[in-house]
Amino acid sequence: MKSENIKKVTSQAIEQLVAALNAGHSEALARYLAAMAKFRTYSLLNVLLILKQCPNAGRVAGYRTWQSFGRQVRQGEKGIMILAPMFRKRADETDKTPAKQELRDVSGFRSVYVWDEQQTTGNELPQIGSVTGDPTVYLERLEAFVRANGIVLSYSSEIAPAKGMAEKGKITLLPNLTPAEMFATLVHECGHADLHFGDRRADTTKRIRETEAEAVAYVVCTAIGLETVTAYADYVGLYGGDANVLMESLERVQRTASRILDAIQAVPQQKAA
Repeated sequence: MKSENIKKVTSQAIEQLVAALNAGHSEALARYLAAMAKFRTYSLLNVLLILKQCPNAGRVAGYRTWQSFGRQVRQGEKGIMILAPMFRKRADETDKTPAKQELRDVSGFRSVYVWDEQQTTGNELPQIGSVTGDPTVYLERLEAFVRANGIVLSYSSEIAPAKGMAEKGKITLLPNLTPAEMFATLVHECGHADLHFGDRRADTTKRIRETEAEAVAYVVCTAIGLETVTAYADYVGLYGGDANVLMESLERVQRTASRILDAIQAVPQQKAA
């Protein structure tokens, strides 16, 4: 696909989400965040592209990857276009350099194609485990992740009616929550800890911070199969119609959610094409 066509398709994908949010359709955000949970190894833009071309996509992979799973893309099925980076060697790279991968720069992007599981036939795929209401094992891993990042985790009834509270270097949770409430609340506060205590804090409002933290919680909870009603708030007030600011915010949400999911090993993912 030519570069001008790639730019057109990607612009349309972003504009589609912006238009939906401007129209007050916050379910568009929920649909996108749910896709983000399923495709966390893919970039923000590629998630948008997948969702635009195949709104009901479940698991996607390249042609040869599906073959390695014992499945075959059905004849006549149209591929889902995503973008893959093209690399070039830096001028100072030599054959004696031990870590050549670190000396490559992205020179551009090219279009590649993936197919959804429903476009293939063959061997049954292993089912992804889910948590319906008791994420105890994930909660334990999440608590360990928090402490490993140097954050003090404590419990106090004094923060009521709040379920959780994040301060720099400390997260406090309300005791006696159900495991599901505890997990979702802790993820929310992890979102604050990761996103909102640096230089950017002065440039954000409380509403921005709360909505981003809720979005992180929604992505993580969705990824492990835990039902949640978080993150349905509209993003319109957060970016004032500016698509660039919207994308920057969602990129931050995606990075934070991915860090948490990688730490708790929530859902096995195939490599991005």
